[in-house]
Amino acid sequence: MRDTGGVPLYREEGVVLRTHKLGEADRIVTLFTRSRGLLRAVAKGVRRTTSKFGARLEPFMVVDLQCFEGRTLDTITQAETLGSYGAQISADYDRYRAGSAIVETAERLGEGGVSLPLYALLIGALRTLAAGKIASDLVRDGYLLRAMSAAGWTPVFTHCVSCGAPGPHTVVSVQAGGVLCEDCRMAGPPRLDPESVALLSALLEGDWETAVAASERHREQASGIAAAYAQWHLERGLRSLGVSRQ
Repeated sequence: MRDTGGVPLYREEGVVLRTHKLGEADRIVTLFTRSRGLLRAVAKGVRRTTSKFGARLEPFMVVDLQCFEGRTLDTITQAETLGSYGAQISADYDRYRAGSAIVETAERLGEGGVSLPLYALLIGALRTLAAGKIASDLVRDGYLLRAMSAAGWTPVFTHCVSCGAPGPHTVVSVQAGGVLCEDCRMAGPPRLDPESVALLSALLEGDWETAVAASERHREQASGIAAAYAQWHLERGLRSLGVSRQ
């Protein structure tokens, strides 16, 4: 950080998570940043048609910023695009829904402070989603599982999370943190198809070759677990998923 003319200026790199209007021409921009974690800052005049950088401060964009510190909110004075994913994601409904769930999750996790693994994971997920080569639901579910892991809540799908008995096991307990063997299983957790558990493991590991080969049934089963697992650890529902915490 440097001080210019008595105003504390700094540069930061971040992903735009969401924006909302402030006054007639301004916006408050919420970002997940590389070195400051969650950042909320004012972008003045960006809603005017003459704004030079308004389009750069839209959700799903990766930007290099210059800001100055304020008493309550910092102010963005410059913005340069580092990754332009907003148009591709917003142009497709499924991608947009998946992207919304990803950035909402990132915002919740960003409340925990700076995390380079989470920051890199967020950018990778948006880049993959924008490319459109992998189904949106798979990108979203892979992000949810890997983000929970990066935050310290790694689910276990290869052996019993309770006793360690090697798998495969098909009873998945969100509360316990993974699969349970027959001796450790409890009432309530669902039994999945073996292929669905294999898909969950592939999504956690970033094995896209296995993931894209999964059937619709197995993707739906895995998606339900990924959503429930994320919401369990976030301790509240994700609006973008359209379901409540399970």
